[in-house]
Amino acid sequence: MKAIHNKVNIVPVIAKADTLTLKERERLKKRILDEIEEHNIKIYHLPDAESDEDEDFKEQTRLLKASIPFSVVGSNQLIEAKGKKVRGRLYPWGVVEVENPEHNDFLKLRTMLITHMQDLQEVTQDLHYENFRSERLKRGGRKVENEDMNKDQILLEKEAELRPGRSGTTCEKTLLDTKKNTFLMNATSQLSIRSLEGCPSTFTIPAWQARIFFIFDRGGMGEIEGTYRVLQSAGIRLSTQTPMGVSTLEPGQTLSPRMQEKHLHIRVKLLDNTVEIFDTEPKCAGQLLLMQVWKRLNLIECDYFGLEFQNVQSHWIWLEPMKPIIRQVRRPKNAVLRLAVKFFPPDPGQLQEEYTRYLFALQLKRDLQEERLACTATTAALLTSHLLQAEIGDYDETLDREHLKAHEYLPSQECCLEKILDFHQRHMGQTPAESDFQVLEIARKLEMYGIRFHTASDREGTKINLAVSHMGVLVFQGTTKINTFNWSKVRKLSFKRKRFLIKLHPEVHGPYQDTLEFLLGSRDECKNFWKICVEYHTFFRLLDQPKPKAKAVFFSRGSSFRYSGRTQKQLAEYVRDGGVRRTPYERWHSKTQASLRALTADLPKQSISLAEGLRTSASLSPANVSLGPFPSSPGSPPGLPSFEDSSSPLVDPPAPDAKRAASERSRRAAAGSPGLPSAPPPGPPEPQLVPGLSVDGAQPSSSSQRSPPSLHPLLQVTLGPAEQGLGPLLSPALSEAAGAQTQDQEEPLHKLMPEDEAYFIAKEILATERTYLKDLEVLTVWFRSAVAKEGAMPAALMTLLFSSIDPVYKFHRGFLREVEHRLALWEVPPSTHTRGDHQRIGDILLPAMRQLKELTSYFQRHDEVLTELDKATKRCRKLELLYKEFELQKVCYLPLSAFLLKPLQRLVRYRLLLSRLCQHHPPGHRDHADCRDALKAITEVTTALQHSLTRLENLQKLMELQRELVGVDSLVAPGREFIREGCLHKLTKKGLQQRMFFLFSDVLLYTSKSVAGTSHFRIRGLLPLRGMLVESESEWAAPHCFTIYAAQKTVVVAASTRQEREKWMLDLNAAIQAARSSSTPSPELPGGILCTQAPRSSDETSLEQESEDDARGTRGSLEGQVQHRANTMMHVCWYRNTSVSRADHSAAVENQLSGYLLRKFKNGDGWQKLWVVFTNFCLFFYKTHQDDHPLASLPLLGYSVSVAPEVDGIHKDYVFKLQFKSHVYFFRAESKYTFER
Repeated sequence: MKAIHNKVNIVPVIAKADTLTLKERERLKKRILDEIEEHNIKIYHLPDAESDEDEDFKEQTRLLKASIPFSVVGSNQLIEAKGKKVRGRLYPWGVVEVENPEHNDFLKLRTMLITHMQDLQEVTQDLHYENFRSERLKRGGRKVENEDMNKDQILLEKEAELRPGRSGTTCEKTLLDTKKNTFLMNATSQLSIRSLEGCPSTFTIPAWQARIFFIFDRGGMGEIEGTYRVLQSAGIRLSTQTPMGVSTLEPGQTLSPRMQEKHLHIRVKLLDNTVEIFDTEPKCAGQLLLMQVWKRLNLIECDYFGLEFQNVQSHWIWLEPMKPIIRQVRRPKNAVLRLAVKFFPPDPGQLQEEYTRYLFALQLKRDLQEERLACTATTAALLTSHLLQAEIGDYDETLDREHLKAHEYLPSQECCLEKILDFHQRHMGQTPAESDFQVLEIARKLEMYGIRFHTASDREGTKINLAVSHMGVLVFQGTTKINTFNWSKVRKLSFKRKRFLIKLHPEVHGPYQDTLEFLLGSRDECKNFWKICVEYHTFFRLLDQPKPKAKAVFFSRGSSFRYSGRTQKQLAEYVRDGGVRRTPYERWHSKTQASLRALTADLPKQSISLAEGLRTSASLSPANVSLGPFPSSPGSPPGLPSFEDSSSPLVDPPAPDAKRAASERSRRAAAGSPGLPSAPPPGPPEPQLVPGLSVDGAQPSSSSQRSPPSLHPLLQVTLGPAEQGLGPLLSPALSEAAGAQTQDQEEPLHKLMPEDEAYFIAKEILATERTYLKDLEVLTVWFRSAVAKEGAMPAALMTLLFSSIDPVYKFHRGFLREVEHRLALWEVPPSTHTRGDHQRIGDILLPAMRQLKELTSYFQRHDEVLTELDKATKRCRKLELLYKEFELQKVCYLPLSAFLLKPLQRLVRYRLLLSRLCQHHPPGHRDHADCRDALKAITEVTTALQHSLTRLENLQKLMELQRELVGVDSLVAPGREFIREGCLHKLTKKGLQQRMFFLFSDVLLYTSKSVAGTSHFRIRGLLPLRGMLVESESEWAAPHCFTIYAAQKTVVVAASTRQEREKWMLDLNAAIQAARSSSTPSPELPGGILCTQAPRSSDETSLEQESEDDARGTRGSLEGQVQHRANTMMHVCWYRNTSVSRADHSAAVENQLSGYLLRKFKNGDGWQKLWVVFTNFCLFFYKTHQDDHPLASLPLLGYSVSVAPEVDGIHKDYVFKLQFKSHVYFFRAESKYTFER
């Protein structure tokens, strides 16, 4: 090292660090540094971070310096540790991971080489090379060569002295010495040819017991020729060729310059993993290579594809057609380019060639293998089953298992093997073309479809991922999409050094600044992402190919890069009108089959799709597959996710491009699809009963004998949050084929039924009773099964909970049977033997209401149950995890605590319905007396329980907010009452920023949206009501402003409308007055934050910097790991920019509804029959009333309801219209009574 330390950059490394203890490793590091200093050896020193550098970079540089020499562990073995595949070494006491910073310094070494490569090159060029050049000019070339050879001989002798008795036999030593001498002579001969003293960029030479290596770098001094490494062990040998390239010529043999320049052999890896070699001229442009690839593949729709290669930083870069290959690809002789899909269209129906769809399916297969296409395990299994059907044909268990054993489709394929086989069995008779189309249909609904991440950060340093798609530039936090900048709203894209800039149109940027800024890793990364954005915008948005930019005469400004291919429109016209002859193609797996299929180029017929599974008897019970995403609303502001994109669950019929496929699919479905056996679903889970309770009290109702949902999200056949593309408000989608049957005639809904209003009131009692019983089963059947299986709930709490619910559930099961029987007789056409007693309901309601009076003691326990459940979840981590995991199941469509309110809320509904019956019946009616007495009985019960209901609703709301808000403790306190929650815009230094406000009887909280992969809100400030003053504000330019003067702070906020401002000011003034006049001491303010803390405003992308604790949740819960339900009230208020008060919640309880409605298709005259439940300001859609969970949901805050006007052209009775901005839905009721309700 002493001989070469003036010529190369030396970085000391300790290899095989796993053979040392931590203390030994530290002692060895100190010894190495001491000996380096003792012998005066110059190693590479990392430069100090400049004063204006980022603090994180300074800290990173400090850690890297402290880690020298780097201790690393090398391994190519993949080992499963903690449920994931890692690269490391397995020992009896555990696993040593290569990429774990706690185990070794490999990541630090890699970071150092990446971040300081430019400095390495500059040191080499400015210092080492200049020293070498000056010395060589003094001595002369040949003499230097001889001296270097002598030095190499000395090095070999010194190395032999360091390993006495450690080598193998004499023959092995002789062979080794011969190889080393040959290698050094060959390297030296090549060095003398160049103007430099050779360019071996990286050598590793042993020292200190074969565990210490030194990296010698000559960055920037020419091409890398190879590596040289000697391992001190038996059977020593020279290392094999590295990816950077080692000459394979015999010693002294070289290619002539003419032969080197004549041809360039470039290897291209195709989508089927075969490698083709293409001959090109060294200085030819990338377009020539692309044309050769398209010609050899007979690819017509070639503009969707491109060739990509890896640069020095291992980033994939697209080959530019107009630029010479040698100026893009480093060492093109040794590089392997690969064919890949460059532009992902939103609809596979836009791909006109079957061969193109086949290649797209192969690309998605590659994305699954490389874990780029993030989705649930069930969705991945479904995609794999279609790929399997396309490759080996119909299901054969033996063949499938052998094929899956030999071919890897998924990283953890063994875990979902049975799912893959089960799905494959359903695809009998499906052709390869149909399977390809199904793969594309499923994949395009995933949020990560076609997404390629580019790591970046916002102005505040928050780590994010940027991506580009057909709709615009996307912003992700982890794998969660948090923002979309549509092309229509972007005025200009540019970059400056490593800053990526998005300029918005002035009329759409709203409260955000005109220019958004993101920081990427380097200028090259920034420019690469900018190029991809330019190409995506041109391909999908422009009609014609843009004209090339004229070259400047003297000086050029900006990049000359432009997209050089055809646009999507031009490509479609070329394929459609060009008369290109479509040739059969061969699938990569077809050679193993008995015969080759000649495939047609028509649009394939779809087999049973995800949506159609909802209407088949073989639907994937219990959880049908949900669809998404939806196009972005043109009226949404650019900085915020479009609420309607994510909440709108009702999808229109397929686009015109897919009409042929849809009609063919309908024909096949009508004829019956082969290979879809209909098996009866398994029964619900056997409930584990509390001791002392009867078995009858815990059985599900007869109308609910459905299969239960899995107690784990991955076991449901549903697209998870990562792939639904629904943003923060998740609602599975209903499609035209997804509901029950299409209603084109009047008969199915408007059958002959009585016209008496009492009948419809009784029918409302029946419909809401069915929904209510389903809600009780969430607790008595599903939750009981979950806690009994896991054993997570204390026995005392379990007894308290189910002993309070089971008697109520048992009563309502019997009551429902009586009401169902009476309504069935009521609907029978009138005759002499059926008319009379059957057309009444009071005689059933009266004994039922009196029996409910006897159950009052059970209703009074619910307050205690809710309190004890909250305490238990805080004490028991296992119960808390189970609680949150259960809330993620589809059957739990509301917060679990909300189901504990249902029994008391149901009593209020009985009182209102009986009041309506009493008003309808005249005093002399035969049913009037029974209804009056029943009303009197239920009124006594509700009056006695009114205080309990109010207290219980307030407690449930506080508990729900406590779990959803990050950064506040002890929100649940005696005397604290919830008043209003909603969205306001707070004035900050950067303008109006969206905030969520929560008003309680003693304090006002405001929060911002957390983006750490969760749906939580983070507390930004707390304002006590005592001493607060609220005034209307007119000085600011923003409309609907008012000012809040607190004791230590003044806040200016703006409401969305004048009505919203008046509601907030009215509630605030009333709460302030009540707090001022109250003689009782105020509850203790919530802890966890500082009252005077000045909230830090987010930037234009609404990204909030969070601490690690915030990301995990203050109580270490699952919030940082799972996507929560997004139709909760605070999320709806956030995205609809509105608010809800306590009075609104009370009104919603009194207006809960259930029943069948017809929903009109958006693009057609058909109607879809759905069971609809209206509760918690939201519509939940089911196929039938027997379903255990909703197919979709539509939050209604912000919607207006009206009678469908004639201009809409709907000539039906009882049709009402729901509208929010440009989103319109039409629903049709079965009667005038239901329509008015």
